[in-house]
Amino acid sequence: MAIKEFIKHHYRHFNAAALIDAAEAWVKLLDDGGKMFLTMGGAMSTAELGLSLAEMIRQDKVHGICCTGANLEEDVFNLVAHDFYERVPNYRDLTPADEQKLLQRHMNRVTDTCIPEMEAMRRIENVVLKEWMRADQAGERYFPHEFMYKILLSGDLKQSYQIDPKNSWLLAAAEKNLPMFVPGWEDSTLGNMYAGHNIAGDVKMVHTVRTGIEYMMELAEWYTKTTSETPLGFFQIAGGIAGDFPICVVPMLHQDLQRDNVPLWAYFCQISDSTTSFGSYSGAVPNEKITWGKLGEETPKFIIESDATIVAPLVFSYVLGW
Repeated sequence: MAIKEFIKHHYRHFNAAALIDAAEAWVKLLDDGGKMFLTMGGAMSTAELGLSLAEMIRQDKVHGICCTGANLEEDVFNLVAHDFYERVPNYRDLTPADEQKLLQRHMNRVTDTCIPEMEAMRRIENVVLKEWMRADQAGERYFPHEFMYKILLSGDLKQSYQIDPKNSWLLAAAEKNLPMFVPGWEDSTLGNMYAGHNIAGDVKMVHTVRTGIEYMMELAEWYTKTTSETPLGFFQIAGGIAGDFPICVVPMLHQDLQRDNVPLWAYFCQISDSTTSFGSYSGAVPNEKITWGKLGEETPKFIIESDATIVAPLVFSYVLGW
């Protein structure tokens, strides 16, 4: 049985039904000529979401992405160091002494998966540092994702690939030159390394890497142009800055720039396990976003309260018709 057929047969109620409703509305948006913007928090790259997301990008099911700095870099870490990763299925049983042993081996743990510092982080640092220094010396400035696109498209890493490159979502995005926004990039391993190289004097101009406010300005212009031509949906995986940052572009355009003719987001779905009653914005039901001028009363809205590592690949598979 195909994945889509399996989902349609078994997923009939509760969060399972919401998954189908959201996926079918995504398909309808695209069939009607619309586009989809995807946001990604959490550790989805280390969860190897590229196994399904890369194909979504190649088949034009996703037209722009906002992600954390961690997701930006961790897809490339996995691309070049997958064989050195270690899975720790009993991670809940680890003692502080066990964790210390992982540290001493330079194995940085993300839940049940350890990322090898030397084979992943330092290898990418050495490659991207050359681009930082070259841009710095030339007086050029680029966004974090643009530096990653450069090193991937240069082919310098090809000999280091340890997974099938078709499963790297960032490589697929680079090949498409997909619009990308990475707010809060400073809160990432490479962001920390970049700060260190500025302190050490390897890079002279801290603004060689463009971040933050410039990303919002870029997003504002891209959103304005895109929605003047076609409806644009918003699919949010997890919460945090990856989702909060881009969805705010609409009220900013309306309230701060007085661009009243700019459309609202045409679709909204969030996969979340956050709890609304804690005052969590990430757990807020979609209707709350109406009061902030982000969504409209008639906007198709969905929330799938579940584990994104389970749900997102299923939604993608449905949209792809697998």
